[in-house]
Amino acid sequence: MSLAIFDLDNTLLNGDSDHAWGEFLCDKGLVDAEQYRRANDYFYQQYKAGTLDIYEFLEFALKPLSEHEPERLEELHREFMETKVAPMMLDKAATLLQKHRAQGDFLLIITATNRFVTAPIATALGVDATLATDPEQIDGRYTGKIAGTPCFQSGKVERLQTWLEQTGHSMENSYFYSDSINDKPLMELVDNPIAVDPDALLEQTAKERGWPIISLR
Repeated sequence: MSLAIFDLDNTLLNGDSDHAWGEFLCDKGLVDAEQYRRANDYFYQQYKAGTLDIYEFLEFALKPLSEHEPERLEELHREFMETKVAPMMLDKAATLLQKHRAQGDFLLIITATNRFVTAPIATALGVDATLATDPEQIDGRYTGKIAGTPCFQSGKVERLQTWLEQTGHSMENSYFYSDSINDKPLMELVDNPIAVDPDALLEQTAKERGWPIISLR
């Protein structure tokens, strides 16, 4: 059984679920729309440039989770899945997942986006496991802080290595699909790095390294 690892945003999805959640909060009037949208766009541009301060971003992104009861958040997420996530689903991504499933591979999503946003998406995609940035919870409520290492850049490698030790999975003949230069540390770790609709920096790196480039759009 080989390990097939997938980034989520702009890889398996035609869009960014983290940014889309911020847009959803603005649309619902749950945050100061003008101020929140400006900050959300600012962080997203930093992410795309590979210059994001993940701790500064998470302080911003996780705060709204601390302002609502868990039941209300679940209700909001169901609406978010219908209005924002469903239109981002890609037929070619589903086909790729099925190809690896048919080969007997273990399907793992590894994403910087927090687990509250991504866990239901990963369930909808039918993968075997997910590594994501974990928001801290105390007594069932989100605190607005993070728990453990953010699943971002070299943190993805750290989180994956911990997971490998805990589960006994092997990296032999492993795959990793991503669109982002932020994932270069993990792409260098696997046997089969594949750039998916890559950003300009990753596209350049993939061409220099001879990594395959594919499109799921």
